[in-house]
Amino acid sequence: MSEPLAQENLLGAYLKDRRSKLDPAVFGFPPERRRTPGLRREEVAQRANISATWYTWLEQGRGGAPSADVLDRIARALMLTDVEREHLFLLGLGRTPEVRYQKSEGVTPRLQRVLDALEPRPAVIRTATWDIVAWNRAATVMLTDYGSLPPRERNVLRFMFLDPRVRAAQHDWASVARFVVGAFRVDAARAGAAAEVQPFVDELCRLSPEFAALWRDNDVRTHGEGVKQLRHPILGPVKFEYSAFAVDGRPDLSMIVYNPIDPEVTNKIRGLIEAAPAVP
Repeated sequence: MSEPLAQENLLGAYLKDRRSKLDPAVFGFPPERRRTPGLRREEVAQRANISATWYTWLEQGRGGAPSADVLDRIARALMLTDVEREHLFLLGLGRTPEVRYQKSEGVTPRLQRVLDALEPRPAVIRTATWDIVAWNRAATVMLTDYGSLPPRERNVLRFMFLDPRVRAAQHDWASVARFVVGAFRVDAARAGAAAEVQPFVDELCRLSPEFAALWRDNDVRTHGEGVKQLRHPILGPVKFEYSAFAVDGRPDLSMIVYNPIDPEVTNKIRGLIEAAPAVP
């Protein structure tokens, strides 16, 4: 009778399965006849720069828990994807690895179609560093015409502290600004992007004494859901319920959806979209 699943060496089984799927010739190992497919244990150990004995013990469920550094080396040796690396850490250490920040290259057409399907509710896709990389037409007519701006300027903090129109549109700018800075700090840290955002933070500190003061306060906030109030130039005061959603498979992105509290506002947004010039 086999052992219960909880007692099986799941880490060892996973490592053995991953190395069995690699072609030795790709890594410059001799294409000699092998008893089993894939890399040998000592070849994985060589690529990971760890002891072959230690790697063998790891597959056999001996020697205790590996360190995060060892798992990272093995992940690189086995050419694991980000999802596979995360699974390796869950099996080996019972936790996910530290986040490795990767700058977003935009969204897929499928994700853009999700945004478009949410109209007339404004919706945007935001990176961990609060750059807006995708939006629907409702967001254009209610929030900001992101498409008219250079990509570098499509950042929520830039809008909040450097754009007088965005500032004037906030119901309570001081409260919103403090919230935005605190939530930005948390998102950047969670994404492992503290070093990447530092030049941007330094720039905002130079350009906005108000941002500099808030940044020094070290407040932290979470941006899950809440109510946002705006002063729209055409519709006047508007209230939205907003919710933030993680994009599965894209830890660098989140989707923010703004749902008008007043149903009549939904119809008015639809009218603004119809009246707006068509996007080429």
